[in-house]
Amino acid sequence: MAGGNLLTGERRKARALALQALYEIDSVNHDPEEVVARLLAKGDLSEENNIFIRTLVNGIIQNKEKIDIDIHNFAPAWPLKQISVVDRNILRLAIFEILLDNRVPIKVAINEAVELAKTFGSNNSSKFVNGVLGSVSIHAKDRNL
Repeated sequence: MAGGNLLTGERRKARALALQALYEIDSVNHDPEEVVARLLAKGDLSEENNIFIRTLVNGIIQNKEKIDIDIHNFAPAWPLKQISVVDRNILRLAIFEILLDNRVPIKVAINEAVELAKTFGSNNSSKFVNGVLGSVSIHAKDRNL
């Protein structure tokens, strides 16, 4: 069982690095490739997880407009610019995994996003992220029927 926990830990660390990259790209508009390369050099992750990070960051950047529309639709009371940079990018990460990437079960994507929100967000981030992603998951399940 320890191997499973190790893999989860590696994936969680990979998602955290992807979030750091997205935060930097979003807040100070640095070049995505340079940001990812710098973080990967310090990340000490397997090649598989390095690819995973690149896939997440590139996928989110390529689909940012669509993902941001999804955030607007699933959190209509919160204009995108009013959502903290951390929460906004956690939502982008999870929505990409749930609606576009489809490589992990929806519950896993939500759980990982909530854990990132607890670690990097404010006191209310995990509740906010969980609420928005609950709506996303209902939409995703309805779409897959």
